[in-house]
Amino acid sequence: MSAEATKNITFPKELLDEVARLTAQYPEGKQKSALLRILHMAQAHFGWLDAPVMDYVARLLHIQPIEVYEVATFYSMYDTKKPGLVKLEVCQTGPCSIEGADKIITYIEKKLDIKVGETTSDGIFTLKGVECLGACGYAPMLQCGHQYHEHLTEAKVDELIEQYRKNPVANYMEY
Repeated sequence: MSAEATKNITFPKELLDEVARLTAQYPEGKQKSALLRILHMAQAHFGWLDAPVMDYVARLLHIQPIEVYEVATFYSMYDTKKPGLVKLEVCQTGPCSIEGADKIITYIEKKLDIKVGETTSDGIFTLKGVECLGACGYAPMLQCGHQYHEHLTEAKVDELIEQYRKNPVANYMEY
């Protein structure tokens, strides 16, 4: 993106007002404390967090861009590459791994002809491996938008893929 195009990245007034409200909750010089929330807002508004968007968030919070990049690349809930319409986030933490998450991921990779972190050529599906989604008793599981899908099997994965192919869901949690 050109330098000129990055100048045009801005939140609408209602989101700028929300940024002001959030940052006002913290002492002077501690506005970075609002970073996670503002990254959620930016991702929901812009679709994903490319470098120009992260630079914009840094300017809003009066912090260095690297401080935003560190956070956005650390947490799996943020997309620093454009995701597909449907983001399949498979939990890879201990309990899910013990119950077969790795096999489910391998199955999805073969089924969709992509690897973890990639998007299908039609732009519909992105596959992500994520850390604990807090549903250890229902392993293996994945999250898609607001929906958790538990006790996964290859047959359940086939059903989910067909369901989401016919009716893609929103990728993002609302802020």
